[in-house]
Amino acid sequence: MIHAETTAIVIGAGLGGLASAMRLGAKGYRVTVLDRLDRAGGRGSSITRNGHRFDLGPTIVTVPQLFEELWAACGADFRADVDLRALDPFYEIRWPDGARFTATGDTERMVEEVARLSPRDVKGYRRFLADSEARYTFGFEDLGRRPMNRLMDIIKVLPTFARLRADRSVHAHVAARVKDPRLRMALSFHPLFIGGDPFHVTSIYALVCHLEKAFGVHYAMGGVQAIADAMVRVIRAQGGIVRQGAEVDEILIEDGAAQGVRLADGQILPSDIVVSNADAGHTYTRLLRNHPKRRWSPAKLARQRWSMGLFVWYFGTKGTAGTWRDVGHHTILNGPRYKGLVRDIFMKGRLSEDMSLYLHRPSVTDPSAAPKGDDTFYVLSPVPHLGGKDPVDWGQEAERYRVKVAAELEKVIPGFETSLSASLVFTPEEFRSRYHSPYGSGFSIEPRILQSAWFRPHNISEEARGLYLVGAGTHPGAGLPGVVSSAEVLAKLVPDAPRAARRLAAE
Repeated sequence: MIHAETTAIVIGAGLGGLASAMRLGAKGYRVTVLDRLDRAGGRGSSITRNGHRFDLGPTIVTVPQLFEELWAACGADFRADVDLRALDPFYEIRWPDGARFTATGDTERMVEEVARLSPRDVKGYRRFLADSEARYTFGFEDLGRRPMNRLMDIIKVLPTFARLRADRSVHAHVAARVKDPRLRMALSFHPLFIGGDPFHVTSIYALVCHLEKAFGVHYAMGGVQAIADAMVRVIRAQGGIVRQGAEVDEILIEDGAAQGVRLADGQILPSDIVVSNADAGHTYTRLLRNHPKRRWSPAKLARQRWSMGLFVWYFGTKGTAGTWRDVGHHTILNGPRYKGLVRDIFMKGRLSEDMSLYLHRPSVTDPSAAPKGDDTFYVLSPVPHLGGKDPVDWGQEAERYRVKVAAELEKVIPGFETSLSASLVFTPEEFRSRYHSPYGSGFSIEPRILQSAWFRPHNISEEARGLYLVGAGTHPGAGLPGVVSSAEVLAKLVPDAPRAARRLAAE
């Protein structure tokens, strides 16, 4: 199929899809982005209720140079388009015994925090920092920013995997460095931000601690939605199209090559290449349902371990700005168990009576998140996904669980329920219906060692020529840095548009 211009369709306006559209536009493609939601951003989009703007998904921006490089590739200036604010501290971790740990980017301040909790662990903590940096250099700057679609790509790095003890879990590696159980949690919980079980995910993910320390933790004024909206503006300035309310029902394959898509309303849109930012599971089971699969069959996808589900309560409070002064932008509230709770979520698929919570309060940094004098919050609890033997019936459990979450929050922001002015709950059922996420998982396929890099769905599909995948379910994985990097990998696999046009013409 030849067009006057070399065309590309991107399925899904999540951050990975938008970054891909920007990269393809910079390579000369005429890009159309199709998304079923009413706003760009995918899981990074927002909803406004009674003047409260709720970031629906990611809230932490790390490695801002990824965005700067993305914008630069398009001849644009990220800092001119997005107001990014560095946070200090990054976040605070709290335990039931009253202990607290404040994370910052300053090494000596962090050493002081470690010494305050467990003086005997200072030496081990410094060793852990060196470990984290080595894993960052290998896992992020090397593996995470280049294609991993050939078997030889993974074979070549096996010696480095062995040297860095990639077979060891993040928690096991942390436990080899520090002894205090609170520090073990504080240094190992980060895989949960990308859907991984810290007790089973490879220790390569210890790289996150260095990533935070080296580049900081940031907040985009206007939320991640502001980043998505700025990406749309760049795409349109390139001549691209972003269509909301346009749901793709099928990727069309002819003679082994992607030829375009069919929308849910029956409209057919031809294209030279197709890039799917939809979940890899949804792409292969639904969008390619009429095409035989060589690698990612429904049976193989069903055997994968999927990330946990999420229970998220978005709420606003009236007249509370300046109240609860010890609650900052990001707070992590630990329950009485760490390993046991994680095991219940990931291994047993059981909704526990206890919980750990992440509390997001953007209005302390960004007044536009709430009406004047008010506060905007969201609280997130990891829960089992819907693929277990006895999945949670959220139709019955959602309100009961919200009441339990409220009881835990009452200990931190006392009296908040008397000031509620907006309330919205997402369970794994909403993730399944809104984002077409298999089993309602929050972060697609779990990033275990045999579900990462080459073992993950590849950015260039084996199932059809001209079909590519980006986003959380493919290489390098979930999280803002991961999905933005997947677009960088895509750009290394897709030829520039003029060359692509000549190749297609020759065929």
